[in-house]
Amino acid sequence: ASTAQTKTVPIYLDDSKPVDQRVKDALSRMTLEEKVAMLHAQSKFSSAGVPRLGIPEFWTTDGPHGVRAEVKWDEWDQAGWTNDSIIAYPALTALSATWNKNMSRNYGKALGEEARYRKKDILLGPGVNIYRTPLNGRNFEYMGEDPFLTSKMVVPYIQGVQSNGVATSVKHYALNNQEMFRHTSNVKVDDRALYELYLPPFKAAVTEGDSWTIMGAYDMYKGQYASQNQYLLNDILKGEWNYKGVVVSDWGAVNNTEQAIKNGLDLEFGSWTNGLSAGTKNAYDNYYLAQPYLDMIKSGKVGTKELDDKVTRLLNLAYKTTMNKNKPFGSVASEDHRAVAKQVGEEGIVLLKNQNNVLPIDLTKVKTIAVIGENAIKMMTVGGGSSSLKAKYETLPLDGIKSRFGKEAEVTYARGYVGDPGGEYNGVKSGQDLKDDRSADVILNEAVELARKSDFVIFVGGLNKADYQDAEGVDRKSYGLPYNQDRVISALAKANKNFAVVLVSGNAVAMPWIKEVPAIVESWYLGSEAGNSLASVLAGDANPSGKLPFTFPVKLEDNSAHQLGEYPGNKEELAAGKGKDQKNPINITYNEGIFVGYRWHDTKKIKPLFSFGHGLSYTTFDFGKAKADKTTIGQDDKITFTFMVKNTGKKAGAEVAQLYISDLKSSLPRPTKELKGFEKVFLNPGEEKEVSITIDKAALSFFDADKHAWVAEPGDFEALIGNSSDNIKTKVKFTLK
Repeated sequence: ASTAQTKTVPIYLDDSKPVDQRVKDALSRMTLEEKVAMLHAQSKFSSAGVPRLGIPEFWTTDGPHGVRAEVKWDEWDQAGWTNDSIIAYPALTALSATWNKNMSRNYGKALGEEARYRKKDILLGPGVNIYRTPLNGRNFEYMGEDPFLTSKMVVPYIQGVQSNGVATSVKHYALNNQEMFRHTSNVKVDDRALYELYLPPFKAAVTEGDSWTIMGAYDMYKGQYASQNQYLLNDILKGEWNYKGVVVSDWGAVNNTEQAIKNGLDLEFGSWTNGLSAGTKNAYDNYYLAQPYLDMIKSGKVGTKELDDKVTRLLNLAYKTTMNKNKPFGSVASEDHRAVAKQVGEEGIVLLKNQNNVLPIDLTKVKTIAVIGENAIKMMTVGGGSSSLKAKYETLPLDGIKSRFGKEAEVTYARGYVGDPGGEYNGVKSGQDLKDDRSADVILNEAVELARKSDFVIFVGGLNKADYQDAEGVDRKSYGLPYNQDRVISALAKANKNFAVVLVSGNAVAMPWIKEVPAIVESWYLGSEAGNSLASVLAGDANPSGKLPFTFPVKLEDNSAHQLGEYPGNKEELAAGKGKDQKNPINITYNEGIFVGYRWHDTKKIKPLFSFGHGLSYTTFDFGKAKADKTTIGQDDKITFTFMVKNTGKKAGAEVAQLYISDLKSSLPRPTKELKGFEKVFLNPGEEKEVSITIDKAALSFFDADKHAWVAEPGDFEALIGNSSDNIKTKVKFTLK
């Protein structure tokens, strides 16, 4: 009987058969209606399978740094479950700031385990949009301004998540570099900037990371919306990069059936259709790839070639996720997960300034610590848009500092300023009420008094997850710190010279008080373990090793998008009220081209507040003289640079060796230098290690738009090695034949 049974297992359910055969078999059994049903949402976060054939539905979830709480089937409101809280991991800016590829893999694996435990099939992240302006409300979800760093950090994250049988959806493809006008803008960028800056992280994600899905963006490029875009999806992604995975729309990014059919979209979510006006029982039937698609096929307006391609991609995804019998069960909030969250936080925190070594806090001398500032007590896992979380716990900075220092010193708190006292965003309630009705002067005076009589002062401020701060859907209104924090910081600096400013943010900010303050720490949004990671660095239990993944300009005008480019859009069109709706889109031209971030600052010799790649340590490092294994290379050769890094201080620590390439003579304008290699080295006091970084001609190439090809021009190059983009320690010249 058993042999008879095995014979009747259809090919699509037979694990011993190759996947492409199983996909073909499943496809051949599906009706037209079943195929179309797979292409669009059936609820806020799920899409249909084929119940008749036992092919399960897909469940997606936000977000890039934690698994979102359950929402109702048809609405954004919380479902009110009691078993959907999770670990909040540090935001991706913090992960990127570790410059540690292994850390990224561990992060992805832990996050994927939680998504899997929550029975999710597609995780809507990571985000890799390039940091073009510090006003972008969503920069905290991304990995900074450099395409090479982002590419190298995103690949292990994807591999970690997908090792759980959960797909990543790398987003937002492409050119969604600001939140203002994200639904109503058309981005104009030259091909060179597109290929050199904005596309590489996506290309790495799909060609090296094999991300099983990719999410289209909201903006337009060449007059077509990115989630239904011939150029981005068909020509580049599925053409040049030969992508075989699934293109998911951003929620509500689709608005045209014909373009969605023909221009490379596979799975439609969140469309703002007009509900039930078509008289059907189900609003999802009104989606662009639903009944309207079926009608076009049945009336002969379109064939089924695209349909079969889309369904083939979805079935391939199913065999990796929903129908993968070998995937692990996952876990949530395990000790491992807490440890990963804490360690990423410790390694991602950047020590920006540390005059007279005021940090780490010396408990032999410090007996009273004043903690001041709203962000010491404000939850940051709630808010900010789609990445808002319902965390099992969030250790606040004040809690972390008290638990680390409280046994040996007295820790006291004063508010200092009132910023955003609210506690509810997107229907998630933090449970906090931070209202304080006292006047700003009274609140400030209390803080200054406390600072005067304490041995050490820690100010915890920065931005938050409220609208117009670090939040989806809107951009920041200005580059300065909000809520008059500058005034508070200056007053505290006068009151006590043992003073550290901790900035909780996902973005650069102006620092008019920089000369008054001895120590500055960029602490990012660190999730569940935020307070513990921060306290660990302040105490010196963890030696800071984070490096900035983007430049901090002195003022907004020093940023190229604000000096040259158009932000938030074309000035004349802005004045004429364009961008208010999709009928009147606004154009945004990236006049700065390839000169973004440090590429701009270096080339134009504009001194930043803090440079890309900058980050201090509690120990010191020496770089030996770099040597190359050859002086001349051919077009198909590799070249390896070798140098020693030594810990010359008294504390174990890690240094990030960064390799930049400078093209000494080029037929096209090129940045002064570009990051093409990095290695994080862990060293005990007195220990030295040899570091080797190998590159090939890809590291020397620029994109030639006329030839539509990457070109490495023969001539002289220089490898520049250092520990930040503005601190080069050793150089080696070589020639490309």
